[in-house]
Amino acid sequence: MDEKQLEDHFNEKIDQDIRIEPKDWMPDNYRKTLIRQISQHAHSEIVGMLPEANWISRAPTLRRKAAALAKVQDEAGHGLYLYSACETLGIDRDTLLDQLHTGKAKYSSIFNYPTLTWADMGAIGWLVDGAAIMNQVPLCRTSYGPYARAMIRVCKEESFHQRQGFEIMLTLCKGSEEQKKMAQDALNRWWWPALMMFGPSDKDSPHTEQSMRWRIKRFTNDELRQKFVDATKPQADLLGIEIPDPDLKWNEERGHHDFGEINWDEFFNVIKGNGPCNKQRIDARTKAWEDGAWVREAANSYAEKKSKRNAA
Repeated sequence: MDEKQLEDHFNEKIDQDIRIEPKDWMPDNYRKTLIRQISQHAHSEIVGMLPEANWISRAPTLRRKAAALAKVQDEAGHGLYLYSACETLGIDRDTLLDQLHTGKAKYSSIFNYPTLTWADMGAIGWLVDGAAIMNQVPLCRTSYGPYARAMIRVCKEESFHQRQGFEIMLTLCKGSEEQKKMAQDALNRWWWPALMMFGPSDKDSPHTEQSMRWRIKRFTNDELRQKFVDATKPQADLLGIEIPDPDLKWNEERGHHDFGEINWDEFFNVIKGNGPCNKQRIDARTKAWEDGAWVREAANSYAEKKSKRNAA
């Protein structure tokens, strides 16, 4: 088949909701879009370990410490699933990590904010993982097979993380007045960055329209953001704390909550590398990569020697 026939066949599969697999023909831009999105997702999982790992040694109880350890371990696993899915598109992991360390590749803006109190662990689980679930469940039906299959397990574990975070917030809100104030303060600081997690508004998103056409995405950024607000407001009411948005109210006519304008200047500033913790996060990941060089060298040396023995 010539390229036009291959592209027509590809589009037919997309229209019929037939998964695209690694050995299938695909347009170069489809491949590039997937590499950008999946690698950004993988980087977010790996960088996302850092704000929470900061609190493992300071968790208030042994149960909380064990849960925090398990969650950080899960996030590492999610990153590995996603790097593996990305490699099926013809890019190697060393290149992906180099793009992260040099700032060429992005990760979720949310992880460039500091975790100041234990309540932040609850807010991250409730809001950040809650937003991740809202975004990632539709990815279980994304058009690229390896990405969709990786997301099934990721979503199951993220659901547990969200419930864990909400339970931390509920415990704080049922505790002393000081504990409830901690929960409210965490909500105040994490609410707007959580809304930014869905990406820029649809009118400012350069990739959304094409990704929707290729069925990489099933919902636009603004649609997912609205679903998140509608789902989260009743949860905040149950906790007895206030979402920090004076414009947030139910719109009977729309059947959705109206909410205030996001500070997009802040969002794009963080994306450009000027957030509170951007440098700290990249420095930590770069140091981990450099400190682990001897492990990679030893593993490669062992593999080469074993291969030579087997060949002999």
